[in-house]
Amino acid sequence: MVLVRTWGEVMPRAPANLSCLCPESQPTTSDETVVAGGTVVLKCQVEDPDDSSLQWSNPAQQTLYFGEKRALRDNRIQLERSTPNELTISISDVVLSDEGEYTCSIFTMPVRTAKALVTVLGIPQKPQIFGHEQPIDEEKIARLTCRSSGSKPAAQLRWKKGNKELMDEGTEVVEDPNGKTFTVSSRVEFRVTKEDNEAEVTCTVDHESLQNSERSTTQKLQVHYKPTAKIEPHPQYPREGEKLQLQCDGQGNPIPQEFLWEKEGSDAPLQLSSDSVLIFPFLNKSDSGTYVCTATSSMGSVVAKYNLDVSDASPVPSTSSTYHAVIGGVVAVIVFLLLSLLIVLGHYLIRHKGTGQGSCTGRAWSQDPRATSEQATQRALPPRRVSGSRAMSPKQEGSMGQG
Repeated sequence: MVLVRTWGEVMPRAPANLSCLCPESQPTTSDETVVAGGTVVLKCQVEDPDDSSLQWSNPAQQTLYFGEKRALRDNRIQLERSTPNELTISISDVVLSDEGEYTCSIFTMPVRTAKALVTVLGIPQKPQIFGHEQPIDEEKIARLTCRSSGSKPAAQLRWKKGNKELMDEGTEVVEDPNGKTFTVSSRVEFRVTKEDNEAEVTCTVDHESLQNSERSTTQKLQVHYKPTAKIEPHPQYPREGEKLQLQCDGQGNPIPQEFLWEKEGSDAPLQLSSDSVLIFPFLNKSDSGTYVCTATSSMGSVVAKYNLDVSDASPVPSTSSTYHAVIGGVVAVIVFLLLSLLIVLGHYLIRHKGTGQGSCTGRAWSQDPRATSEQATQRALPPRRVSGSRAMSPKQEGSMGQG
């Protein structure tokens, strides 16, 4: 004890280490949560260190750092900041065993400490769906199970079929062998129809360690349902003498593998095979009738009918003949127009010529009546022939008669 004089009196001086009793020398920390595999930062601060050093220790009370000096040989633990008022360290590649209370201490008298709880989140594994391995018959109950392990705390599972949410039938949580993480299982049940074939069922795991992301698994359902069938002709309108194919289009899951062809009114079947096509190489009128196709799969059989009516054979104009017909029609129109033009032009010329001759004759009669009369007489008397084959004039004939 040291004595000091105050107001003429000797007073004892308090020991220097008693100054640590001030509230300013209390260290402060904060709890941290980290995802397994991530990095956690531990910060310890004090307002008045009073020349004392800060120290971090792990849940096993092993010193990690004393001031800026490393105490534990673990390369995952690094010094981030060391001052009289702060000691900050980081731990990388965090594992589940790193979880626990970490202690920050300041070595005053007495020693003061602060605790920081480190929580390590276990990341759930990608979920798996069970129960879809075998096809499900339509109208039967599908029972599916989704399972995800490794989560800490236990994860949540949810279901969807397409875009529709499915309500689960129950959830089971089991602790993993490590004693720290959990395995979660969820079940759904629903009745399937043929529309559910190839439908996507999705199981999604939700967990805080996924940080606004999600992990999911999708599986397609395989639903077996009864077949359907219809008959399609090729060509669509068959004619006598043509080749015809009747296609029995069978649909279903599984697809029909056996096709039986029959004709109504006939005793024997026409064809039984895995081939869905019935071929007529050369159609006859006698082929007309109702044809029946029976398509069969493991889910049952279905019947389709087609009424065949063979039309009379009629040539179908080819492209070249159609082209020639068009050209012939054009030529015929041109010839008709030319003939019409010639006929009109001929009538016009004939009328014009006839009018001109009539005018000239009228003028000749009016100018010389005698000449006109003589010409008329000559036209009226036929010529005569005499011996010697010489034509005689009228005057000579008269002379000979008189003699």
